[in-house]
Amino acid sequence: MSTSNLPSSRHPKRARFLPLWQAYPLALIVWGVVPWAISLLTPRYGWMAGRPGLWNLLGLIPLLVGTSGLIWGLAVHSAQSSEGIEWGLDRSYLLRGGIYSFSRNPMYLSELILLAGWVNFYGSIALLIALVAWGWFFNYYQVPLEERILEAHFGESYLEYKNKVPRWIGKRLH
Repeated sequence: MSTSNLPSSRHPKRARFLPLWQAYPLALIVWGVVPWAISLLTPRYGWMAGRPGLWNLLGLIPLLVGTSGLIWGLAVHSAQSSEGIEWGLDRSYLLRGGIYSFSRNPMYLSELILLAGWVNFYGSIALLIALVAWGWFFNYYQVPLEERILEAHFGESYLEYKNKVPRWIGKRLH
């Protein structure tokens, strides 16, 4: 019997890594080009003569906050490995300090803030629908899935962290 026929549970899981030189351009495409393309699907409210209005320009504030959070998150994750960003849900490390002491999901939160900035900047209903869908996906599917995986992987250590730090943002008082 060849080893490829053995159940995957018998093989140690090999981590997959995304090098930083790929992570940052990928983030730029996903969080810069894709929102622009989606914004073309509906009219841009608040824009005059092809330019954003003052209200739309205020969207640059959450855009910068979200982008800063993503860059910070990528840097924190890449610091855990010399090979790059560990790709996949079952990571070999559990981040609890820095930005992770205020949110268990600062990367997802940053993505939602960034997308909210694009919604405001482009004045796009299509992006608003994408924001709501993305937020729903994170809150009801992705985050609960990751929490189950992290709890299985890190046990009591993760449960202690989960009890101290909110899912999205804030600081729990004990």
